[in-house]
Amino acid sequence: MEGLNSEANGKKQHFKRIPRHIGVIPDGNRRWAVNCGLEKKDGYQHGIGPGFQLYDLCRNLGVEELTLYGFTLDNTKRPAEQKWAFQQACVDAVMELAERDAELLVIGNDKSPCFPEELKPLTRRTCFGKGGIKVNFLVNYGWDWDLTCEEGLASQDISRIDLILRWGGMRRLSGFLPIQSVYADIYVLDELWPEFTEEQFYRGLAWYQHQDQTLGG
Repeated sequence: MEGLNSEANGKKQHFKRIPRHIGVIPDGNRRWAVNCGLEKKDGYQHGIGPGFQLYDLCRNLGVEELTLYGFTLDNTKRPAEQKWAFQQACVDAVMELAERDAELLVIGNDKSPCFPEELKPLTRRTCFGKGGIKVNFLVNYGWDWDLTCEEGLASQDISRIDLILRWGGMRRLSGFLPIQSVYADIYVLDELWPEFTEEQFYRGLAWYQHQDQTLGG
């Protein structure tokens, strides 16, 4: 697929290969908040804006599917004020997306009290506006929950991921869609998620241009 001219590392880039499906692990919200003299819980609301910047970039480039981590089952072990903050941030993000164009699927353990009540109607793919790009939002998600659901793979409506971008410097998947990630290329950014810039995204795409895509063949 032909891409668009974009800035990456200060140089003009023409992306000849655009990932069909991009996965995003937006890590570093709490560390960013502490660095800014805020409480850890305050970092989550500052992660919403970067998510929509990325959404706009992906739509403009013709990315067909975008999956973002909201919070995991393990995250719910955090202090109550942090748990409430990331739950509310997920609800606020979805309410804002509802004013845009997307086909949204919220996926996670909706039988748990940690799953926001407001998002339960969206556990089936829902069209907002003109639709178009598929957006998958992992909320109260756990890899083991996904693999052991009685009706089969809970995330079966999500396609194989081509590129995973992880902010925050950690070199791990943290349980991010293990089946769909099996052949994904993974690019790690040291910047914290609330520090998101277009250049960071383009840097990941520039790296992706040079990755082997034989899928084991």
